[in-house]
Amino acid sequence: MTLYALGLNHQTAPVSLRERVAFSGEALAAALRGLKALPGVSEAALLSTCNRTEIYVAAEGEADALADWLARQAGQAAQTLQAYLYLHRDEGAVRHLFRVATGLDSLVLGEPQILGQVKEAWATARAAGTLGRELDRLFQQAFATAKRARTDTRIGANPVSVASAAVRLAQESFARLEDSTVLLIGAGETIELAARHLVQAKAKRLLVANRTLAHAQELALRHGGYALPLADLDRHLAEADIVISATAAREPILHTHQVRAALGARRHRPMLLLDLAVPRDIAADVAQLEDAFVYTVDDLEQVIEDNRRSRREAAEEAEAIIELQVARYREQIAARRHSEPLKRLRAHGEAARAEALEKALERLRAGESPEAALQLLAHTLTNRLLHAPTVALREAALIGDVELTRAAEQLFPPLPSRTDDADPAP
Repeated sequence: MTLYALGLNHQTAPVSLRERVAFSGEALAAALRGLKALPGVSEAALLSTCNRTEIYVAAEGEADALADWLARQAGQAAQTLQAYLYLHRDEGAVRHLFRVATGLDSLVLGEPQILGQVKEAWATARAAGTLGRELDRLFQQAFATAKRARTDTRIGANPVSVASAAVRLAQESFARLEDSTVLLIGAGETIELAARHLVQAKAKRLLVANRTLAHAQELALRHGGYALPLADLDRHLAEADIVISATAAREPILHTHQVRAALGARRHRPMLLLDLAVPRDIAADVAQLEDAFVYTVDDLEQVIEDNRRSRREAAEEAEAIIELQVARYREQIAARRHSEPLKRLRAHGEAARAEALEKALERLRAGESPEAALQLLAHTLTNRLLHAPTVALREAALIGDVELTRAAEQLFPPLPSRTDDADPAP
């Protein structure tokens, strides 16, 4: 059995490709079932965020089927997608997941949201019935490793999320937050964080639009904003100087004709649009409008470079913790593998005992004497326990397998010689 981690992320693939292999909701559950149905795959988990889509499986054989499956989801030829993929196996897969959960592989170094997303991936796989003993143990160890890295280092100090980086980008743009109306589309964790940072930055006015109005109302109430249903988006879009969108929609929410109409109503005062969703919420051709300035998650790289530099020392310490935990995980796997023969031996002995005991009880119930039943018990148990090793040792002797013979000598040392305990004759 081999552990595999295969995927693509913000470092290897553009958002236009990442959005084609993004999974959420029912699509995620269906994808897990599809993975589990692949030949040789016994366990599967799928991590899908705005910055990455990664497959974790325990499987027999090679990983070609995984890459082919992901290529089909993306509508790409497998050879084309291969250039964007990375593949880790066994210890490499363990190390990769530990780094991801700790935030060392994130766009924002040390960002805290990824650990929650990894936990959600684990819970979803568990609910879908695709998580087995190996992956469950791996994810649990990843959680413990991430917790220790955040406790023992400053990797999580002054965390910078994608949402906070987006707000920083807005502050550094043409729009002054103190004079700006900000339209937030969505009501998930990213939008919640964005709202919090906008309030701290003293944004003039917040609008919150969401498909479920109650969720928008809850978020707006917490941050002093105004809630509106997504259906009313066109009526209020022109009010927004800044738009920040992060939903789980599979198709764009904002299209060119909507933004063009809003810009016309604004007399072409510029509009800043920050699309933090994957798949994208804002149609790609909106960026072609003269007064619309569109940024995606890929555009935040430069904004957060200062944060990455400030955390390098903490990241090195976290890497050392991860290496220690990878070594510990490797030792645990080796110990479990070495214990398998012992488990099989004990199971064989238990089965032999149960069979011999049942035969002896049958003789007792048939009226045979206890002595005869005990003789049968001893004879049957001895034969069952010694048959397999006896056959193996005979074959070893015939083919000259010296190692097996020596192992048998260690397992079954000579019995001590029996001496006459009677007193000597006078």
